[in-house]
Amino acid sequence: MDGPRAPKENELPKVLEFLNTNLRPNSNWSIASEYPTALSPSNIGNIRIITEGNTVLSHAVLKPLIIKTPAIVFKVGAIGSVVTDTQRRGQGLSQQILKECLAEAERQECDVALLWTNLYDFYRKLNFELAAFEESIVLDKEFNANSSSLKFMQDTHVSAEAIHRLYNQHTVGSVRNVADVRKFLSIPNTLLYTAWDAQGQLTAYAVEGKGADLNGYIHEWGGSVSNLLALFSWIRKEKKTPFTIILGQHSLNLITALKAIPGATHNEGYLGMIKMTREKQLFGKIKRAARSLGIADLVLEKIDEQYRLGVGTDVIEFTDEKDMVRAIFGPLPEIPNLKPETMKTLEKVLPVNLWIWGWDSI
Repeated sequence: MDGPRAPKENELPKVLEFLNTNLRPNSNWSIASEYPTALSPSNIGNIRIITEGNTVLSHAVLKPLIIKTPAIVFKVGAIGSVVTDTQRRGQGLSQQILKECLAEAERQECDVALLWTNLYDFYRKLNFELAAFEESIVLDKEFNANSSSLKFMQDTHVSAEAIHRLYNQHTVGSVRNVADVRKFLSIPNTLLYTAWDAQGQLTAYAVEGKGADLNGYIHEWGGSVSNLLALFSWIRKEKKTPFTIILGQHSLNLITALKAIPGATHNEGYLGMIKMTREKQLFGKIKRAARSLGIADLVLEKIDEQYRLGVGTDVIEFTDEKDMVRAIFGPLPEIPNLKPETMKTLEKVLPVNLWIWGWDSI
């Protein structure tokens, strides 16, 4: 067997054929069109495969993302399309390839690695943990919102520059350029809903679906709360069926407005499974953010095999890396031994906002 390694350029068609066979057997498009910034020649150096002769046995891809928040800029290594040939499972190939993706994420100075899965026990063996917050609100019933001055459309033939302008108003999310947005708009099975004012300016947008995934889920959106409510109202009436809006916990105003809609159902979940890849670098960023809030004595460190968290001399220790991931990104683990004033100070910094929009998921 050869690998884990990056494929050669002339091997990429064979790699995509392997992924299409194993992950998209019933689709009439290539999986590469669903993940145009990850499964592409420009990201081939971050794809990992194990081969035997001319046969691909296992695959995973790493996509480094720059994630901005009001206080911190992270580098996140998103990992996806993890799959091993059905005849070669149970031989540790996926674990080998994941370890190589994690090593590459560390080499590229990613603060954390992130993936989306329901195989929690498998990934916990590699010290991934469910963490960070995801809110979802189901609009079960039609509702009215003020939309008298707006025009609505469903069409992906929209200016990428206009979408990018509204996207950049978000305070938390990945850093994108217009070319990225243009690629995302071409993803199969994407429904783009838009709202326009009387002057023909884009005021809100919402994206449903992404290839074989996220059907019935609005996973991208942008615009003011009032314009988004008007757009969601129009979508609900047009679809005539319930749909779900996915939000980061930092979207407080929109979450509050959506929860107030009669019949709306609210659920809380996790962003994904997270593992620290450059702990010291991550801790340093958070401590700098704390100092900007006037907290000069935040303790966030690893000494030998112990993780330490607290303020000043009031500190607790974790032996499990996964507990520290939850302490940083939420939900906080049970911390019974810290003073109330210490917890109050920690809550000014933690959990840290982290959000990956649907188009960036791989």
